[in-house]
Amino acid sequence: MTTVNSEKLSSARFAEATDAFVEEFTASVNFDKRMAAQDIEGSLAHAAMLCKIGILTETERAAIANGLAQIAEEIAAGSFDWSIKQEDVHMNIEARLTTLIGIAGKKLHTGRSRNDQVATDIRLYLRAEIEHINAGLTRLQTAVLDLAERHFDTIMPGFTHLQVAQPITFGHHLMAWFEMLNRDYERLQDCLKRINIMPLGSAALAGTSYKIDREMTAKLLGFSQPSANSLDSVSDRDFAIEFTAAASLIMMHLSRFSEELILWSSAQFDFIDMPDAFCTGSSIMPQKKNPDVPELVRGKTGRVTGHLIALLMLMKSQPLAYNKDNQEDKEPLFDTVDTLINCLRAFADMVPFIQAKKENMYQAANRGFATATDLADYLVRKGLAFRDAHETVGLAVRLGLETQRDLAGLSLTELQQLSPVIADDVYAILTLEGSVASRNHLGGTAPETVKKAIIHAKETLSTR
Repeated sequence: MTTVNSEKLSSARFAEATDAFVEEFTASVNFDKRMAAQDIEGSLAHAAMLCKIGILTETERAAIANGLAQIAEEIAAGSFDWSIKQEDVHMNIEARLTTLIGIAGKKLHTGRSRNDQVATDIRLYLRAEIEHINAGLTRLQTAVLDLAERHFDTIMPGFTHLQVAQPITFGHHLMAWFEMLNRDYERLQDCLKRINIMPLGSAALAGTSYKIDREMTAKLLGFSQPSANSLDSVSDRDFAIEFTAAASLIMMHLSRFSEELILWSSAQFDFIDMPDAFCTGSSIMPQKKNPDVPELVRGKTGRVTGHLIALLMLMKSQPLAYNKDNQEDKEPLFDTVDTLINCLRAFADMVPFIQAKKENMYQAANRGFATATDLADYLVRKGLAFRDAHETVGLAVRLGLETQRDLAGLSLTELQQLSPVIADDVYAILTLEGSVASRNHLGGTAPETVKKAIIHAKETLSTR
């Protein structure tokens, strides 16, 4: 006489009960239950379609809808009994539905498989989470714009190789952050096009012999279209990898912001004051104010990038079609979503309270011969070849170093000894104000240009 584990909906094939360790090892319900709302949403649409094609009666469809509504209430109330014996979110919900409404609950799985069901759930989940992430991006971009608007003409040094290069405005620097975030938003919007394809109806891998209406189901679930190939549909995780790649880029950008905030808040730079609420003290050094939030965001970047690599490695050797390996796609995906949403929230909450130390920024821009390129451009406009102008300015910088003066502190006589084409109009471009004002083209750092960029950016956000 054979024995089967009758508690499982899919156990009839097996003569022996699943080993207790294997049961726990292979179960995914502890993490995939976060897709319960999407699983119920997909089941409601599938039931409506089955009713249309005559697999379910209207009475059965209504019973399924009522049963799923009760299950949703139980999950929301925290009273739903999640069981490892049912393996995953799909079987847990189906088992409970069958308990509630009887035979109609067993009919719900007609024409589908857990393979196309989970692929659909993940897409529905990601689609909803991207909406939250984009809201976080927009909130952070708004905070960056507000700070840039307050400092459109605040002069600071611009850097290359972390060396003073040319004077810019703090507003212009902040608008560079805005542009990074804007690309991130657009990248996620583009990613949504490939997420919003419906696998449901692909069944296990080959489709189904039932005359299902996939277009109807796709419309009910808000997908742009059903997937074109059943074999690809159940095994495709490109969309999850693409999302995690986009998330990794966002985190990389936040890490770059973090690095600058950490540097700028140090005593060596002293460009900004970080809000106390986003910093902590030292357990031993009472004077310390540590920029913990940016540091932690910088650290979490490696976590998200690690998830991207994990997903790529998960898929790299899988044959078609679905394999149990794909159970490992959810935890890195879920953690990527959670990490990204939390980091965006932390930054959006923190940025409005950053205080710029204008005088320190200005004095730092006055060091390092930041207007050297302006002098070279001036000489070119006076007729010198650029390479000759470059050499002349190098001599001027050497004189400044020897006498401990900036270029604007050199006398006209001294400058004319280096090149006779220099006139007293040179001082208009050797000042920090003159330097930034001269970059008044599209994309430049001139205060008026920065103001126009901010206006255009606000218009961009208003169309979302």
